[in-house]
Amino acid sequence: MATVISYQARTRRILHLVLLVAAFAIGLGANVLVDLGRNDQISSLTWWQIGALGVAALLTYIVASLRISYADPLLLPIAFLVNLVGLATIKSVDLVYAKYTSWGHGFASRQIMWTVLGLACVIGVLVLMRDHRQLRRYTWITGAVGLLFLLLPLAPGIGAANYGARIWIRIAGYSFQPAEVAKILFAMFFAGFLVSRRDTLALAGPRILGITLPRWSDLGPLLFAWAGATAVLVFQNDLGTSLLFFGLFVVMLYTATDRLSWFIIGALMFAPPGIYYVLKLGHVQRRFECWLDPMSRENFSNCGQINNGIFGIANGGIFGTGFGEGRQDTVPFAQSDFIFASVAEEIGLVGVFALLALYALFVQRGLRSAVGISDGYGKLIAAGLSFTLGLQVFIVVGGVTRVIPLTGLTLPFMAAGGSSLVANWIIVGLLMKLSDAARRPAARSLGETEKTIATDQHAPRTMDAEVTA
Repeated sequence: MATVISYQARTRRILHLVLLVAAFAIGLGANVLVDLGRNDQISSLTWWQIGALGVAALLTYIVASLRISYADPLLLPIAFLVNLVGLATIKSVDLVYAKYTSWGHGFASRQIMWTVLGLACVIGVLVLMRDHRQLRRYTWITGAVGLLFLLLPLAPGIGAANYGARIWIRIAGYSFQPAEVAKILFAMFFAGFLVSRRDTLALAGPRILGITLPRWSDLGPLLFAWAGATAVLVFQNDLGTSLLFFGLFVVMLYTATDRLSWFIIGALMFAPPGIYYVLKLGHVQRRFECWLDPMSRENFSNCGQINNGIFGIANGGIFGTGFGEGRQDTVPFAQSDFIFASVAEEIGLVGVFALLALYALFVQRGLRSAVGISDGYGKLIAAGLSFTLGLQVFIVVGGVTRVIPLTGLTLPFMAAGGSSLVANWIIVGLLMKLSDAARRPAARSLGETEKTIATDQHAPRTMDAEVTA
């Protein structure tokens, strides 16, 4: 007799809405405080701008309630709150430049436009993607398109180099960073590739220095990813993007095979080219020197950006100067590369800890969705996308605070820039869809489960759902 397996799950629509309203209220307060701090009055434009974002977020919530009612109720509010805090910081940077230099950048207005577009992309993902497993059909297509996006900055005529790194394209006066979209496409490609080859990659091979290595014939995928990451490092001179892509592949390898040896192999493979180009590339070498000793007599003039960022963080102290009270005009790229220093100056150490806790909670909820999904493909995508966002936060914050050398990556949801913001909102949409698949109640008989496990030759053994009679 078949045993029916079921569990109770709640939609938590009310909690989802309450958290989203709370995020909107906090974000609105931050932007209002910026107006009061800079101009001693609230601009009418602020009400319209934040109100428009509130409407866009509400529409996203309505679509999510109808399409993915069991989605994680924390993902959208966390991303929306961090986005609004970032917008307040960018607005503060714009106003301080207008106050002290008689001209402003207008980054805040563009950031609002990109936020609305990002929320529209979330709605598009929720409406158009009926089942995440359908993406597996396009494994090789996503890999090819991702590679194309990654190589676009090298194309003559549209590729552009900034500060030594060639990671941008410019079309009709607009700049775009294709690597932001490529990381999503590569996560889909790696998931489809690894889930079908999990058994061969997990097979034991030679044992060297106490570490069980995979078979030499199975190192091909890792060598291919290593070659791609090295190519980005060589031709685009971008250590951060190279590390991000290679780290994504290694983590997804570990998720698929449950073998820690992949981390050791990955570190040993990435270290030599990384060290070589730190010593060879001028701008990378300067960043390395600024990481080691930015305030020495020899380096102080060349490390003004990171020094001013450290001074800004120190000026914030424990509780910060307050929104709209910082002096971000002393830090180059205070609205983008160094936005963490800008926000740290205004919200202080306590606020920074809260911000990092929000990022950690977002990554944790994404990984929790990965654990709950029964199919290996969805599990790998959720784990890969969550790790990518967490690694990017670590690289950016670590660079600004001198934990690691500085790179050119942007802080997710906060830094000014359309390509990064829209790509990260697409990740939110995908994780919301995957969390719905993980939490949605299902009931099926033991006989059906056994049949599924027997016939699904692509599902990794470590990812199969446990079934008890």
